[in-house]
Amino acid sequence: MKVLSEPAGTVNASHISIKKILEDQAKNPTTINQENLPREAFTKDSVKMFWKRFAFKVKENGMETFYNALIKREPVFLEDERLAIEVDNKVQEDYINPMLNEFINYLRQELKNYGISVEIILTEDPMKEVKFLTGKDKFNALARKNKNLHTLKSLFNLDIEY
Repeated sequence: MKVLSEPAGTVNASHISIKKILEDQAKNPTTINQENLPREAFTKDSVKMFWKRFAFKVKENGMETFYNALIKREPVFLEDERLAIEVDNKVQEDYINPMLNEFINYLRQELKNYGISVEIILTEDPMKEVKFLTGKDKFNALARKNKNLHTLKSLFNLDIEY
């Protein structure tokens, strides 16, 4: 039996080398001139519309946490082209962060404005009144204001649509 201590033969140079491709890209980076990209004006209503469209798109893909963060509160308009997603806690922020670039690119394409940026900010008061997500949330919020709703629900044997 023959033991090889060094490689025998030649390497075929027609193979693809990921290392070589990465080195070539590092030497010659392709840059996109940001000045040539469109920067059309947009309205708050159009931002809200595309914001919600993206939310329903991610919901279809099974990303309920991202969906809830987008739907729970309206977008925060910081400056002309700076927007923010307001989240309740650090867990939501960590979940959304990896998908933020996809969201920003979607808004940029739909609004035809490549200067848009989106940040994630933690809300100061996560318990403040927000838009209701489900029928159950709405019923509970109304029941906090009027305790008699629970009595009426029980008395008339009502089934609240959740």
